[in-house]
Amino acid sequence: MGIQTKIKDLKQYTTLVDWKLLAFLVLFLDVKIAIKIMALMLIYLLQFDFKLGFSFKNSRLPLFYLIAIAISIINWIIYKGYASINYNVVFLTGIGFWLLCVLAIHQVKLSVERNEPAVVHRTILLFFILNAVVSGLTLLNIICEIHTINPYRYQGNYQKYFIGTGDYIKGITFDVSTTNAVLNAFGVIYFLSRKNVVMVLACMAVLLLTGSNTINLMLVGILTLLFIVKSTLDQKSVIVICLMLLAVFMFKISPQNDDYIFKTYYRLHFHKKYDDRLFVVHTIPVTQKPDSVLSPDERKQKIAKLYLDSIKKPVFNLDVKKQFINSSTTAAEVTKPDIPVPSIHTAPFQHVDALSPEKQRLLDFVKAHQYSLPTASLQSIKPSATPGKVVALGQTLSFLQHYPQKALTGNGIGNFSSKLAFKVTGLGNSGGFPAKYDYINPLFLTNHLDVYLNFFSRADGFHSLINSPNSVYDQLLSEYGLIGLLAFAIYYLGYFLKHYKSMSYGVALMLLMCGVFFIDYWFEQLSVIVFFELLMLVDIKQPAPKTLSYAKQ
Repeated sequence: MGIQTKIKDLKQYTTLVDWKLLAFLVLFLDVKIAIKIMALMLIYLLQFDFKLGFSFKNSRLPLFYLIAIAISIINWIIYKGYASINYNVVFLTGIGFWLLCVLAIHQVKLSVERNEPAVVHRTILLFFILNAVVSGLTLLNIICEIHTINPYRYQGNYQKYFIGTGDYIKGITFDVSTTNAVLNAFGVIYFLSRKNVVMVLACMAVLLLTGSNTINLMLVGILTLLFIVKSTLDQKSVIVICLMLLAVFMFKISPQNDDYIFKTYYRLHFHKKYDDRLFVVHTIPVTQKPDSVLSPDERKQKIAKLYLDSIKKPVFNLDVKKQFINSSTTAAEVTKPDIPVPSIHTAPFQHVDALSPEKQRLLDFVKAHQYSLPTASLQSIKPSATPGKVVALGQTLSFLQHYPQKALTGNGIGNFSSKLAFKVTGLGNSGGFPAKYDYINPLFLTNHLDVYLNFFSRADGFHSLINSPNSVYDQLLSEYGLIGLLAFAIYYLGYFLKHYKSMSYGVALMLLMCGVFFIDYWFEQLSVIVFFELLMLVDIKQPAPKTLSYAKQ
């Protein structure tokens, strides 16, 4: 009888969470494509179903995915992509990405349809807890390595961490930290509506640890809008706490991020040209600089400073000596001389812009294609103050202007702006690809690839999110044309927004996602999109709560 009771209790416990969905999320959001494919194979074995339910009226899944595939096939035929063996491989790989998106959302939809909303919500909660634990352990490991409680201020090891500490906080996906930042921004909005204050603060903390200024600013905008337009008094209090945490992080824990944001803003609005040094902390005093790099005035300052220091030193030594020979002073009262420690202005505490194998690969590529790279080939000239994303968007608009015949359906999959286009170059910056099938479209080479190389083959200070040409909107407009962009608005965003009246957090989440689409090729990342779709689908299934107070549940 006791064993049967325990078995019954175990069954009840296992039904509290959809373990298949949780395993799928953890595996599919992993950075490695092989693990993503394995996750899909596993979930389809456990939950076998291929009834996708596409239709023009009340489609079960977003019709946008099928339209994107159709446009790709049309371009492949029109522009005779089938004539190139290498492009055929690229084309099939691109179609494969879209099919993976379809298979993933189908399983997410099945999980939402077959479970009670409460089960899905508990599964999502457990995912965020696991992600927070992994992120926290990563930070703890860094602290143990450097023996400093705040790595965001630690300048040792040639500034291995310091302002770049957030890059190591990748979470359970082990993808770039931006992915972790986006997921936790989702979590802040989601748990704010779910009345879970602890998880709101936990997600906000992990988001701050990633050091993603762009996502922070986007979330601040959404939270401010919620504070003004749609929030209870309890929600407003939680929003204020989140904003206070952001302020503490920016000004106390990682003040260099505040400086970085100011410089970025200054560049965007005043078009000032900054050199590499403005993005790296260099505070070497004039006395420690070699004379060869000093101006005449700086040499005079160095001589004067060294002279004054030489006068002070004997006086200080004499005072210390008198303290030791004074017989009336006890040992406890004797002031101990300071033990010299390395200055943070010396080399070990300064950032070293090392020539890594990855950067050398980019430089070699630039040298080999210098006549096809109008800006990246000019390595002796610093990039303009205009961010790479702005330059890339201008290139796309210019492309459509010069090739009006391609305005409707774009230049074809992998031919202008996409993760796939970068992946098949052989540069290795977007994952591996068989070298014998390397492919670069000339328009991609002289436009977006040129922008990327112009910034990312230079000093680390230029390796910013705002300098990357990656963007879903850019991808759709350039490779799928106006039809692709319109299909995205109607059959993807519209698929969710038609239920806006019954949503609790969905509209705010959609607004955030519309901003996130600007910063990467998320459909090809196969991570953030899937989680966004899960959150939206469960919100559509469960009617919005009548009250949003933070009463104890």
